[in-house]
Amino acid sequence: MIYDLVKKNRSYRGYDESVSISRETLLEFAECARLCPSSVNKQPLKYYLAYDKETVAKVQKETGWARALPQLTLPHEGKCPTAFIVICQDTTVDPALARYQRDAGIVAQTMLLAAAEKDLGGCMIGSFGAESVMKTLDLPDHIRPLLIVAFGKPAETVVLTDLPESGNTDYYRDENDVHYVPKRKLEDEILN
Repeated sequence: MIYDLVKKNRSYRGYDESVSISRETLLEFAECARLCPSSVNKQPLKYYLAYDKETVAKVQKETGWARALPQLTLPHEGKCPTAFIVICQDTTVDPALARYQRDAGIVAQTMLLAAAEKDLGGCMIGSFGAESVMKTLDLPDHIRPLLIVAFGKPAETVVLTDLPESGNTDYYRDENDVHYVPKRKLEDEILN
């Protein structure tokens, strides 16, 4: 089951905007995140839930997508996510922002697997300005955005493919806008 969820969980950059995601669904994802391991069990992460159209649009404007495809504007018009969770760190719990980057990745992946289980998808977004997001969402100074996770009903095809002989790992799109993600072979990843 987990193997299938991992394969289903892609970084989607196109969504069906007619499918909204409720606060309750985002709370389920945050509950999964809350139960994740935390460095020295400090649990400094907090979650900003964006699910109403106005707030989702504000967060969308703060994000940068698919830097490996600079010739494209993604998501395409009319294909934006319908929810976001902004993973933040409460610096009153611990001010060391770099220390909890691993935790942010763990909780983001956990939330995305929970989304995949519901036939939803998402994308981790690290391309944003923390100060600008704080201002846009009216966050206090001690709540620092670490990672943004988009959510929605996927409306694109993502295909895992073998790495070409050149070794190029860049993802790409074909003339039908199918998104291809080259992956190394397992034998190339194992050290012993």
